[in-house]
Amino acid sequence: MPDAGVPTMIESLGRIGADEVQAVTLTGRNGTSAKVLTFGARLAELWVPDAKGQLADIVLGQDSLADWQAHGRYLGTTCGRFANRIAGGRFVLDGREVDLDRNEGANQLHGGSKGFDLKHWRIEDASAGHVTLTATSPAGEMGFPGTVLARVTYRLEHGLSIEMQATTDATTVVNLANHAYFNLSGQGAGSVLGHELRVLAAHYTPVKADKIPTGEIRSVAATAFDYQTPRRIGEQLPGPEGLDHNFCLSSPLEAIQGEILRRAAELRDPASGRALRLWTNEVGLQVYTGAHFNGSQPGKGGVRYHKFPGIALETQKFPDSPNQPQFPSARLDPGQTYRHVVFLDLMPR
Repeated sequence: MPDAGVPTMIESLGRIGADEVQAVTLTGRNGTSAKVLTFGARLAELWVPDAKGQLADIVLGQDSLADWQAHGRYLGTTCGRFANRIAGGRFVLDGREVDLDRNEGANQLHGGSKGFDLKHWRIEDASAGHVTLTATSPAGEMGFPGTVLARVTYRLEHGLSIEMQATTDATTVVNLANHAYFNLSGQGAGSVLGHELRVLAAHYTPVKADKIPTGEIRSVAATAFDYQTPRRIGEQLPGPEGLDHNFCLSSPLEAIQGEILRRAAELRDPASGRALRLWTNEVGLQVYTGAHFNGSQPGKGGVRYHKFPGIALETQKFPDSPNQPQFPSARLDPGQTYRHVVFLDLMPR
């Protein structure tokens, strides 16, 4: 239950069926603040100063619960049980075929049509600077074996940390990811193709037309996927749809904020001076530049999100890893704890 001393930071946004949706506001340093919703355990707002100290909300989202339901799928959510794609909506686990819900043609995306992004999470603990949310996924939900207890903690202090955990009562696969879209000029400010991006990865996983990995791990050298040196996102793209690809992280582990993490990416907006540096303990980073937005989707404050309005930096296991034995495993057994940590340094540069 929330701490008795912090009632003003939790507000009700209304109900979806019998479930009350709550918003928790976290406060950090230098004016930073974040808003987290129990609907989807999502990052709904993130206010960060620019080089002149001016605050802006740098994540895409919606203004009302009705709009979150109608237009907010995956915006800022915790995706699971398995974030990203599983080919054919199936995989084999210990010799048994697991048949999943298919919600992207023949494949499964982000855990299926009723994934973790649509769950109503419970506030387990909260303070002015953190909130921990929990949810249960029963055995067989979206086809996955095992009952999984998931826990997500957002903490805002020196930066924003997101810790995702899961346990299971039967062998299964778990891959949770945060799906915030960032625009460092401020949400609704237009395209992010002018942002400068660095991805600390020497390899990526090529995909077929349905965005399922081919199984190859290919060098980024001399390709449009080489962001090892910072450059404008739009300087060279792999095609008109931009980026929706997994990068194989290659930087060494280091001690950051009491965790052992690797640097995954750096994002900078030359116009505002805002910058984001991202660390994780995971092996992959899905970079998605939001090509599906077409101006029909409303955003916060009455804006419309057109193509490339934000960039998602989703640390994760590799896509389709349950069907790709050469990829790092997403297997979770009873007695083990899945733990995925993301840390975002948000200070202007």
